[in-house]
Amino acid sequence: MHKNRLSFLAFISTVMFSTGLAYGADDPSPIPKISDEWRFTVVPYVWAPGIKGTLNFSDGLVKTADYSSSNIVSNLKTGGMIAGEAHYGNWGVMGDVISATLQNTGSIPLVVPTRADGAVRATLADKVTLQQTILTGAATYTVANNKDLYLDGLLGVRAIYATATLNLALDGGRNKATDSKTTSTVDPIAGFKGRYRIAESTWYVPFYGDIGGGGGTTNLTWQAMLGVGKTFNKLVDVSLTYRALYYDMNNGGVLQKTTMQGPQLAVSLNF
Repeated sequence: MHKNRLSFLAFISTVMFSTGLAYGADDPSPIPKISDEWRFTVVPYVWAPGIKGTLNFSDGLVKTADYSSSNIVSNLKTGGMIAGEAHYGNWGVMGDVISATLQNTGSIPLVVPTRADGAVRATLADKVTLQQTILTGAATYTVANNKDLYLDGLLGVRAIYATATLNLALDGGRNKATDSKTTSTVDPIAGFKGRYRIAESTWYVPFYGDIGGGGGTTNLTWQAMLGVGKTFNKLVDVSLTYRALYYDMNNGGVLQKTTMQGPQLAVSLNF
């Protein structure tokens, strides 16, 4: 995955350099213009989230496992991420696809009672793996569009398929145990998205927020994003944001009050 991230960064640098040469004289606005013509945006991106919260497992071995990490990038083992939009006039549709495997490994010191000397020190190694596919789709309507602000309201659904696996190894691996649980759910969401232009420049603040729930195992889900971006020409802009996705599922769900959050680097290709 590190190779994939380097390839993505090289792709961004190449796009920025080549389009800068081709459109060096442009001073484009980062605010889209509404018209009675189709416009499309494709957004390949890398989101490197950490996980804070509780994962719910199924049997009596371990009911819950807290999983958090300060090293956000290392959590992402494999993944593919892309978003897209299509607009005609004020109306539009948007979609976002995330397929990722996140993993964290740690160890817990234990004191194990024995018959011989009363107790012995041991180490319980644990590895938590979260495999997930997240699909978001929504219809959008532009409620504000001027030289400094672009704002869409949105109404749609978010579907998630998640499998959490816990591997435990006691005392160097002589005793092992595994627990796994899978959940899938589709939830209605409502929210907004857009961008705000900074001081009439080519820099802008991208933002996004949604909230929903009630689709089977989910009590509540929300997603938020905020950052900074730059428009290089009418075809390309690049953004760096911080993104968070929250799930609170009932007893049947994998994600118990769990937040996935971290930086996101994206390239928007506009047609």
